[in-house]
Amino acid sequence: MDSDEMLALFDHEMREHARPEGPGVRVERNFDVVRQVGSTDDWNGVVWTAPDLGPARAEAAIAAQVEHYTSLGHAEFEWKLYSHDRPADLGRRLLAAGFAAEEPETLFVAPVAGLPTTAGLPAGTEAHTVSDAAGVELMVRAHELAFGTDGSRLRHQTLARLTDDTFLAVVVLADGEPVSSARMELHPGTDFAGLWGGGTAPGWRGRGIYRALIAHRARVAAERGYRFLQVDATDQSAPILRRLGFTALSTTTPYVYRTAP
Repeated sequence: MDSDEMLALFDHEMREHARPEGPGVRVERNFDVVRQVGSTDDWNGVVWTAPDLGPARAEAAIAAQVEHYTSLGHAEFEWKLYSHDRPADLGRRLLAAGFAAEEPETLFVAPVAGLPTTAGLPAGTEAHTVSDAAGVELMVRAHELAFGTDGSRLRHQTLARLTDDTFLAVVVLADGEPVSSARMELHPGTDFAGLWGGGTAPGWRGRGIYRALIAHRARVAAERGYRFLQVDATDQSAPILRRLGFTALSTTTPYVYRTAP
């Protein structure tokens, strides 16, 4: 399967026919968009736009989503825009409507069959599957150390999915202290498993932990019969992913709408 075919499959399975991410979350198809709606602690936003979306319909779709989410009382929501989405100036239209663009990431996809499924962790570290509230706290601490962001929303989302077999969270410990974490979303009925949140505390970077966590999740995805792994990667992760066999298919930029405080 070439890059164009992989991108078309990704758009069809993971965006146009998106599945809810967690309990209490719903996916809605609203004319020209597909959106996810949950509580204020869940991820809320637009994941797909019709490929034939023209300027007038784009303006109407943007206004409709702002009205919808603000009417539900959400202080913010995201429009997940891909570089191949139409119309070509959709990003400019979102900015004009009050959205703010955050840092873009690259959409990478790799066939599971071509990925390593074993990779050693550095001496003195060990990986643990998150299975209880204590594990969630360790994972959240690792995430905050890696990314410098508040993990409150991540805590809520992970606690809600501890018994969900389509969700996997892993934390790496060094002498009992969290130094890295990663998650994986398994999407039944699709060819894709998604990699999320792979991050390592600054003092532990460059030692192979990121690669080891990819291999760990690739092994689980292979055992569950998934064909592809997908990840939205920063520039820091991109070189590692390319060396492992991932292909860049598009870029994605979060456009975030926030109501006035």
